[in-house]
Amino acid sequence: MTRRRWIADTWTSETAILTGDQAVHLARVLRATPGQIYDVVAGGFLHRAEVQAVSEHEVIFTLHEELESDAALPLHLLLAIFKFDHMEWAVEKATELGVARITPITARRTDKHLAQAAPKRVERWRRIALKASKQSRRTTIPEIADPAHLKATLELETSPTRILLSETEQANTIPATLADSRLTHIALAIGPEGGWTQDEMSLFTIHNWKHVTLGPRILRAETAAIAAIAITSSLYHQSDFPQIESGQ
Repeated sequence: MTRRRWIADTWTSETAILTGDQAVHLARVLRATPGQIYDVVAGGFLHRAEVQAVSEHEVIFTLHEELESDAALPLHLLLAIFKFDHMEWAVEKATELGVARITPITARRTDKHLAQAAPKRVERWRRIALKASKQSRRTTIPEIADPAHLKATLELETSPTRILLSETEQANTIPATLADSRLTHIALAIGPEGGWTQDEMSLFTIHNWKHVTLGPRILRAETAAIAAIAITSSLYHQSDFPQIESGQ
């Protein structure tokens, strides 16, 4: 039987602690008691863990042996801000697919009201990522960065492989681009509703992003994001290059 998995809020080399909603759920709903065994992620590592003490404010675990687990997909998703219900779905599914980091981007065609409201939504997106990480049994929670402007984000991007989904590109594909790249860290950019402007496309080119197509159909931003992540993940895991832990 598969043990429930939790992601520690704080930890040391020997203990892990759950607080907030996680502690309440364990204490009230699951009625956890000392001696019960769960899987607990602490500092990005998965452990077999034994409940040491329980209250509605915190649950303390003693960490035992480290368990085998999969590394995060070393992919930084630049996701132009779009309708929040669709954005939440994209964050959830990108988390389930294993991305290491998501940066919400304010683009030229981002709706002004959405751009203004986005900073207040970040904590909700982080909660969605935490919940999706537990549901999909990840050992890391993707970093959800604060919303940022495109130009500043491109200037800071260091991933050696940089992929831009482009409606104007007709020939180059993700598999063709990755075939010519060393698959260590990858950045993937998804545009807003209405697409990137020509100035933004030029900015990507200046910063050495490869323009690719997903085919002849026009996809919603969230659909394009999930399709592109799935393709990238499949090719990455088929490659001969070693997987790299998120953050390295």
